Amino acid sequence: MKNNTIFFVLLAIQFLGIHLGQAQIKVEALLGEWKLDMTPQDTTDSNFAMMRIEKVTDTSFEGIFYREGVKLQEGRINTQRGILYGALVSGDNSGEYNTSFYLEEGKLYGSTHALARGFLAVWVAEKVK
Repeated sequence: MKNNTIFFVLLAIQFLGIHLGQAQIKVEALLGEWKLDMTPQDTTDSNFAMMRIEKVTDTSFEGIFYREGVKLQEGRINTQRGILYGALVSGDNSGEYNTSFYLEEGKLYGSTHALARGFLAVWVAEKVK
């Protein structure tokens, strides 16, 4: 019986430690305007886009992606691994784009997959506002 009690106490401590560690992630860090550097790997030209995150909850976000007027869809947040991950869908006249990113040391590191156009853009974003 004593061993069972110790086991459950240790299990509770581990659970609380994991849960409290996740709670330290502040999803509000996503709020604001981000400048995405989508410059090609060979850096022969520069290509910038924007993302403005206007509203966040623990599991979702809303805003604009790529350029003014393009509302992002299905913005989702995941913090299960102690890292803030995000994903969204956007689109224009050429089709849909799937985008995912993670936050590390104040920057977003992400990729955007253009289904109809057949490319994958890798980018880094810095908050400008």
